Amino acid sequence: MSEKQLSYLRKIRKILARNEQYPLDAYSFMMAALDHTVKKLPEKRHVTGQELLEGIRQYTLDQFGPLSRTVLSHWSIRSTLDFGHIVFALVEAGILRKQPEDKLEDFANGYDFKKAFDAGYKIEP
Repeated sequence: MSEKQLSYLRKIRKILARNEQYPLDAYSFMMAALDHTVKKLPEKRHVTGQELLEGIRQYTLDQFGPLSRTVLSHWSIRSTLDFGHIVFALVEAGILRKQPEDKLEDFANGYDFKKAFDAGYKIEP
């Protein structure tokens, strides 16, 4: 394992030691969703909270389809504000960076999970 990977894991362990609300998988997922969001942009740049929320929504649906809300709930993610708490924990740990105008409230009330993740999916009996 490289020194960069070890440093990342140490930082994640510190986050988990301070706050056990979200599991390791939630932080790993957030990093993957951010990567997915940035790659969709025409050029690499900082993304806003709203842009990230939309990227997370799309990535979640791509990865989990009709099980999206179930998986997120398993990780204790039940609202867009939970995404914000994860992002800001990663910022505080030095894994992600924020702009001065970025704030946790940017993630509040981004979208309703039921509408965002259940629309278009029908499970036949």
